[in-house]
Parts: sequence; structure tokens; C-alpha cells
Amino acid sequence: MKSGSVAVVGAAESTEMGKLPHISNIMLHADAALNAMADAGLKPSDIDGIATAKEVPTELAHYLGIEPTYVDGTSVGGCSFMIHVRHAVAALEAGLATNILITHGESGRSQVGMTPRSIGAGMLEGQFQLPYGVMNPPTQFTIPVMRYLKTYDIPIEKLANVAVVQREYAAMHPRAYMRDPITVDDVLNARPIAWPFTLLMCCLVTDGGGAIILSKADRAKDMKQKPVYIIGTGEGAETTMVSQMKDFTSSQAFRLSGNEAWRTSGISHDEVDHLMIYDAFAHLPLYGLEDLGFCKRGEAADFVWERNTAPGGKLPMNTNGGGLSYMHSGMYGMYALQESIRQMRGVSPAQVPDAQISFCHGVGGMFAASGTVVFTNQEQ
Repeated sequence: MKSGSVAVVGAAESTEMGKLPHISNIMLHADAALNAMADAGLKPSDIDGIATAKEVPTELAHYLGIEPTYVDGTSVGGCSFMIHVRHAVAALEAGLATNILITHGESGRSQVGMTPRSIGAGMLEGQFQLPYGVMNPPTQFTIPVMRYLKTYDIPIEKLANVAVVQREYAAMHPRAYMRDPITVDDVLNARPIAWPFTLLMCCLVTDGGGAIILSKADRAKDMKQKPVYIIGTGEGAETTMVSQMKDFTSSQAFRLSGNEAWRTSGISHDEVDHLMIYDAFAHLPLYGLEDLGFCKRGEAADFVWERNTAPGGKLPMNTNGGGLSYMHSGMYGMYALQESIRQMRGVSPAQVPDAQISFCHGVGGMFAASGTVVFTNQEQ
């Protein structure tokens, strides 16, 4: 990719978020898409590329009245939208489309019009994990996190602290689902889910959506919003079976995706002003900080404990409150992208002063996949 050749020209979340039993899955996609088009000053007839996950992109195109020449249905979990951005950059550079819409909508809580998730008996997970009781995200993610905590002798309080710090950011966001302050004791005393996770270490289960529109940078200058440029991307994968990770204390998918984002952007760690790391559970930001090279192995928990990622810290992270406090409808990556874009536009309720580079990193499944996007508000 050519750094900065593509820009975000439209970005918006669904009009409503939270508990929405009156809105179906595809309606959330459409609502967010129309909001993003309004943000960009575009109409459905201006869109000739579409990408989405879980919902079928061709069905969504018909629903919105879009006639695309570029379609991407990559669906590898919550980081799918970061990967859609990467693919869209390549498509725009190749001239396959002029305005590409990436949508997310998920009735994760109300389950209106949702295809139920299941682990089939013939799947690898169904054959080699399900018989042992490993059957949902809390029971799957306990496998690596318990090894991580033991290997680096990290007390449970420091894992709980991740949720505490992110709630501080959520309190600044009027749209955040959970805004009340919490303490480490609150997290530890919350309802047990699967050791070591309590309820407040686990992501929310909500309804909502979001969408972004990408165009070539030279066209973006003439549009409604100030462009947010994409200067680096990455993607990677390891295994759908968390029990088969090469190293329970580190994610190969994170490293692959992150390394590619560093390579394509050409930036250094000290140039990053703002960081988003997908946080379906409290341990994920710790893995991200280490696998992306912001911290040495085993040191991320102390880094967060010392308030380096908190409001006013040297590396503001998950400034919307993350999947633990802001929103998590099942596939969180779109909401992380939205906050990176808000930061680069200078409009986040938890705005980082003078931020010029935002690094946005996601996970799909239980460390199965990863996608990374690096944004800047500086013309390249």
C-alpha cells in the first residue's frame, strides 16, 4: 500500500445502541450505513464497494440499493472490519471502486434477525475442544490467560485494573453503555463467570452498529469531512482452537498483523499518540501491548497499573471505554475504528490533545485472527 493514499471520508455508529429489541440485525447495518453516508455527504448511488461480516454483503447491498463493483464478505470475528479496511485500501488503489462502505450491525443482545452462533460437531472446535467443556468465549479465553498470569506471576488485581482504567474513559462518553466508576474490589467481587474472569472482566452484550466509508485521498479533500488518512495496515491468523496456540502467553496473529502495520506505516512506537486494542476480555489489552512492542513480555500489567494508559497517561488506550464498558455487540472491531477516527478528527469526548497518529488493533475469535489499521490526520 502507498501510505496515505486512502482516507476515511465518512464514519458513524447506529442511531441507537444498547438494548434494541425493536431493531433487527440488518436494520442496524442500514442505519449505520445511512448515518455514515450523511456524515460524508454521499448517497447510496455514490457507493460502488461494500464490505461486511456475518451479514451477507450482497443481501445488504440490495437492502441499501447499492450496485457494487467490489464486494468483500471476509468474516473472521471481531477484527473483520480492520481487515475490510486493509482490503478496501488495496481495492481503491487498484481502481476497483471509488467509494467503499464497510458496515457492522449486530443484535447481539436482543438476537433480532441474527443467525445463531454454534460450534458444529464436525468443526475442529467441536471435535477437539467441545467434549472437554470448552464451549464459549469465557471458557476458551481462560486457557491462555491462566498460563499468562502464572508465567509472569501477575496478581489478579492487575488484571482487574484494566477494566477499572477503561471505565474512566467510558465515563466521558455519553453513549457508553456502562459509565459508573468502578474499583478493583468491585471487579474482583463481581459475579464469577469462569476463573479468573468475573463479570466486569468480560465484554458487554449489546445491540448496535457502525459504518465507515473510504475513498482515495485526492477525492477525499473535496468531501464534507476532513479526511483521516490510512498509513498502515496488517492482518494475521493462527488457529480457531485456542487450545492449539503455539504460545499461550503471546498471540501469533497479533504479532503478524502488528508487524505488517509497523512495516507499512513506517512509524515508530514513540510516534503513536493514541492506541485502541480490542478488549473482549480484560487480558487482551495486555497481550496487545506486548505483542505490538509497546511493553516487554510480562510487563503490560504493570504498565497499565502505573496509569500509562489512563487519562493523562503517556499512551492513552481504549479511550471509548472499550468492549468492557462502551459497546460490544459480539464483533467489537468497528467501535474501536470509530474511536480512532473520532480521535483523529478531534471530536472524541475523551479527546487526546494534539493527537496525530492512532494505532487500532483487533482480534477475531480466541486469538484466531487479527487486523490492524494505523490512522493519521496529517496529509501525506
